[in-house]
Amino acid sequence: MGEAPPRASPRHDPRLPALGLVAWLAGIAAAHAGAWCWAPLVLAASVVLVPGRSGRSARNGRSGPRRRWCLAALGIAAAVLSSALLRQAAVAANPLGAWAEERATADLVATVVSDPRPVEGRFGDRFVVRLRVQEVTVRGVRQVLGATLVVLGGASWARTELGERVAAEGRLAPAEDRHVVALLLADRAPVRIRDPDPWWRAAGAVRASIRDAVADRPPAQAGLVPALVTGDDAGLPAEVESDFRVTGLTHLTAVSGTNLTLVVGALLLAARLVGVRGRWLVLVGLAGIVGFVLLTRTEPSVLRAAAMGTVGLFAFGPDGRRRGLRALGVALVVLLLLDPGLATSAGFALSVLATSGIVLLGPPLSSALARWLPRGLAEAVAVPTAAQLACTPVIAVLSGQVSLVAVAANLLAGPAVGPATVLGLGAGLVGLVVPALGAAVGTVAAWCVAWVVEVARHGADLPGAAVPWGSGPVAVGALAVVCVAVAVALPRLARRRGPSVSAAVLLLLVVLGVPGRPWSAPAAGWPPAGWVLVACDVGQGDALVVRAGPAAAVVVDAGPDPDAVAGCLDRLGVRDVPLLVLTHFHADHVDGLPGVLRDRRVAAVEVSPVDDPPGAAAAVRRTLDRADVPVQVGAYGAARRVGEATVQVVHPSPGAAGSGANDASVVLLVEVAGVRALLTGDVEPTAQAALARRLPGLDVDVLKVPHHGSRHQDERWLASLQPEAALVSAGADNDYGHPSGPLLEHLRSVGAQVGRTDDDGDVAVVVDDDGLRVAAR
Repeated sequence: MGEAPPRASPRHDPRLPALGLVAWLAGIAAAHAGAWCWAPLVLAASVVLVPGRSGRSARNGRSGPRRRWCLAALGIAAAVLSSALLRQAAVAANPLGAWAEERATADLVATVVSDPRPVEGRFGDRFVVRLRVQEVTVRGVRQVLGATLVVLGGASWARTELGERVAAEGRLAPAEDRHVVALLLADRAPVRIRDPDPWWRAAGAVRASIRDAVADRPPAQAGLVPALVTGDDAGLPAEVESDFRVTGLTHLTAVSGTNLTLVVGALLLAARLVGVRGRWLVLVGLAGIVGFVLLTRTEPSVLRAAAMGTVGLFAFGPDGRRRGLRALGVALVVLLLLDPGLATSAGFALSVLATSGIVLLGPPLSSALARWLPRGLAEAVAVPTAAQLACTPVIAVLSGQVSLVAVAANLLAGPAVGPATVLGLGAGLVGLVVPALGAAVGTVAAWCVAWVVEVARHGADLPGAAVPWGSGPVAVGALAVVCVAVAVALPRLARRRGPSVSAAVLLLLVVLGVPGRPWSAPAAGWPPAGWVLVACDVGQGDALVVRAGPAAAVVVDAGPDPDAVAGCLDRLGVRDVPLLVLTHFHADHVDGLPGVLRDRRVAAVEVSPVDDPPGAAAAVRRTLDRADVPVQVGAYGAARRVGEATVQVVHPSPGAAGSGANDASVVLLVEVAGVRALLTGDVEPTAQAALARRLPGLDVDVLKVPHHGSRHQDERWLASLQPEAALVSAGADNDYGHPSGPLLEHLRSVGAQVGRTDDDGDVAVVVDDDGLRVAAR
C-alpha cells in the first residue's frame, strides 16, 4: 500500500551537556576570581529558591523541571568551586610552601607519581620527577602531611619508577606552578624504601618493551611509535614535532581519546572474534580502559583522554549523537569535580571541543558525503574535519595561525595511525615473551609511522600550510563565528559532488600557490618577508637570530640542541654568521653550538667574562678551537656595525659581572632596519637593576624577555622599556613554569605583542608597511 512514515528521531536533550558547561565555567571562574565567585552564585541561588509563580506555566508543569535543572546547575557549580578553592587553600596552607620560601633543607618520604623526564638544567642534564609527600623533616621537626612537589635532581633520579616509595634529601625552593607546593633541588640519589605495586611494574615493562621493539629504526620512527601508543614522546626529534604542529598532527603524539578508542576498539574486535558477546563485551571494554590508563599513567591528561575516549565509544552505535552528548556532559562534570584545574587547561579545551565536534558535526557531515562517496571514506573525511573545525579557534589562540592542511594531513595519515598504534602495543606485549618477534612486529609498526612522518614533513613544507591569525579577543571571536557558520553550511554543501570538489580544489590552490604565482602571504611561508629578528624554537633555551644581510645573521646563543638551532638557521637561509654571541655558559644557551657551526661560516665568537660553569666554558672553547674560530670576551660599551645591524654590549661592565652566570649574561642593544632590540640573556633582578641605573630612560622596540619569562623579574623596569614586541624563548611543557602568566599579562598591559616559542614555534619580528609586528611559524 505504501511505505510507513519515517520514524522521528528522538530530540536531543541539552540538559546534561549544559550541566557540563556550567561545571567548566565554574572551574574557569574559580581559577581567575577565587572566592569572589560565591557572590553571583549566592545571588543566583536566592533567585532560583524563591517560590515560583503559580499560573499557566506552573500548571503546564514547565517550571518544575526548569527549576530542578537550575538547582542542579547551582549545586554542580558550587561543588566545582568548593573543590577548586579547597585545593588552592590546601596548597597555600601547606607548611612546605613556607619552608620553600626560606630555602630550607628537607628530608622526605614520598611516593613517585610521574616518570622521570630529562630537561636542560643550569649545570647540565637534570631530571624532573613528581612526588606525593607522606613525611617531611625540616630542622629536626618531623611532620606527617600530604602534598605534591616537583624534584629537580641529578642522573640518579632517572632510575626512579612510578609508584615506588623513596627517601630523598634536598633544598626546597618556591614552585612557579600553582598546583605544586614546592620544588626540591636534590643532588643526592633517592633511597628506595618500597618497590612499585605489581601493576605499575607491569605497565613499565610494557612501555620499555615498546621502546626496545623499535630501537633499531630511524630516530623519527623510533620516537613516534611509543608516542602513538602511550604518549611517550621523549625520543621524538624536534623537527618532527615542528612539522606535526604545522600540519595539525600534534594530537597523535599525546595521550588522547583517539589512542584509547584505537586500543580498546582493537581489544573489543578481538573479543568478538573469539565469541565474546553481550555484557561480557562491556566488561572487556572497561578492562581495556583500565589497562590503557595504567599503561599511559594516571596523570590528569591521561584521565581526560580516557574520559573523552569513553565518550567516543558511547557515540558509536544506535542513537550515537544523543548518547554521546549525554556522556560528554557527564564526563565534563566528573572530570572537573575531580580536578577543577583542568578548566583552564588548553589540552582539556581541545579534547572537549574535538569530541563535541565529532559527536555533533561528524554524523550529518558523514551522511552528506555518503551520498556520493563510499561510507568508509565519507566517515574518514568527516571525523578529522569536524574535530579540526571545532578546535580551530583555540588553536589560533595558542599558535597565532590557522592550518590549511590539517584536515588533509589527518586524512592522509589516518589510515596508518590505527595499524601503527595496535601493532606498536602488540610489539611491546609480544616482546615481553619473545624479544625477536616483538622487534619484527615493531618494524611493521615503524613502517606505518614512516608514512605519517612523510605526510607531516611534506605538508609542513607547503607554502600555504598555515596562515597567520591574531590571538586577541576580536580575532578569535571572528574566527569562532566563521567556524560556526562553516559547521552549519558544510553538511548542505557536502551533499553535492560539484560544490564539494570545487571547494576542495580552491583550498588546494591556496595551499600550493596559484600556478605561476607562488603564495606570498607574509607568514604563510618562512621566513616572513621583512623579518629583522627571530627567536628560534629550540626547546627550553635561547637562540636568537638578528638579520645582518642576505643569508647573513648575528646569532645570540645556540640553545640546548644542535639539530634544533641548525634547523632554524636553515629555514632562515643563514649561511654566514659574522658574529656569534654566547651570553653565558649554561647548557640551554651553548650546547647547540655545533649546530651553528654546521655548514656555516662563523667569523667570530664573543662570550661572557664569567666561566660558570667551568666545565661548560672549557668545552665551548675546545669546540671553537677545533673549528678554528676566534673567541673573546664581549667588549663592553663599544658599538660596531655587523652587516646591516649595529651591536653594542651594555652588560656586564668591567668589575660588575654579578654573583653568578645568569647575572653575568652578555646583554646586547641591537639596531637593524630602524628597530631597536634589547637582548637580555638570563639576567635576573640584580643585574636588571644595574642596567636600569646605567641606562636611564632606555626605550626599545623589542625586548627579549630575560630568563625564559621567569617570574623573578624587575617588572617596573621591563615596563619602562615600552617595548612594542616581547619575545619569550621557553620549552613547551617545561617544569620551571616558564613563562610566568602574570609577567606576560604585565607586558601585554603596556602594549607589547608577546611571542613565545613554547606555543608559537619560531617567532619573528617583522617590519612592513603596517609597522612592526610579530609573526609565528
